[in-house]
Amino acid sequence: MSKMGINLSSWGDRVKAQLSHLDVKSLGRVGVLLGGRSGEREISLMSGNGVLEALRSKGVDAHGFDPGLRCPTELAMEKFDRIFISLHGRYGEDGTMQGLLELLGLPYTGSGVLASALAIDKIATKQIWISNGLSTPEFEELTAMSDWNAVVKHLGLPLIVKPAHEGSSLGLTKVKSVKELPAAYQLAAGLDKKVIAETCIIGDELTCPLVGQGNTAEALPVIKIIPPNENYDFHHKYFSDETQYLCPTGLAPELNKAVQDLALAAYQALGCRTWGRADVMLDQKTGKPYLLEMNTSPGMTSHSLVPMAAKAAGIEYGNLVLWLLSQTLLQKEGVHE
Repeated sequence: MSKMGINLSSWGDRVKAQLSHLDVKSLGRVGVLLGGRSGEREISLMSGNGVLEALRSKGVDAHGFDPGLRCPTELAMEKFDRIFISLHGRYGEDGTMQGLLELLGLPYTGSGVLASALAIDKIATKQIWISNGLSTPEFEELTAMSDWNAVVKHLGLPLIVKPAHEGSSLGLTKVKSVKELPAAYQLAAGLDKKVIAETCIIGDELTCPLVGQGNTAEALPVIKIIPPNENYDFHHKYFSDETQYLCPTGLAPELNKAVQDLALAAYQALGCRTWGRADVMLDQKTGKPYLLEMNTSPGMTSHSLVPMAAKAAGIEYGNLVLWLLSQTLLQKEGVHE
């Protein structure tokens, strides 16, 4: 059977089988990277501490390491055997930390240097998706010299303005009129040298976690996100109990599968590995799904979406964390090269 539309329960069954044969001692001394220097530091601390607690509960010799408080080169002195990356955003999810770990010869969770660097850059990501025929909203890069009227003529209203290298909705503005564009640009430019504007797709907000690599990668259950007043901002993503999450989504089966297929193709086009999460909008007029972005180091907080999808596939949080870490054993064997 094609991995597109694979039987979802099979992933959970395989994970359970793999973990039943896993010798936790083979994982050695594990470093959990958390915190960091990005605007998502607070969320990274929440994710990392959750991962750390889960690994220790499974008997793993796990230790936290915050590259926001310590020089990352100190990793070489810690004698770690492998690394679980719980960093979000720049200096952790963008290929820089992955490059350092490669130089140190330390296997790590998640995508490699190139896929991480591509996925953090929303413009580069879109260019790759478009070249692969994958649907994503129309966009253009903004500068201080942009013609705001021309931008609106191209992308329509409302439109979304956001930093090209930030996540968690940091610096994001939904622009409803031309006069709002300059302020939206300034907000995003205050966080990033590159700013992107894209057509705002009105409809259901969805997310689809992915696992694996290459032709063996597969999609986990899709989650439908219903934030209060259609405002899925930083607060409503991580701290509010008002946001609703539906898994299963309640979408027609063929539409649900179309979202999974699109997310999986997006993941493969970027060369991602181990895990990731594609954010998708479903156009309420046409029913067509559009890719927004790819997360290569997804959140692992109490409000996070990958654990939610994994649970729907039969895998609880602790086993999800342990399985993700176990995939670093394959890097030693050259499977991920």
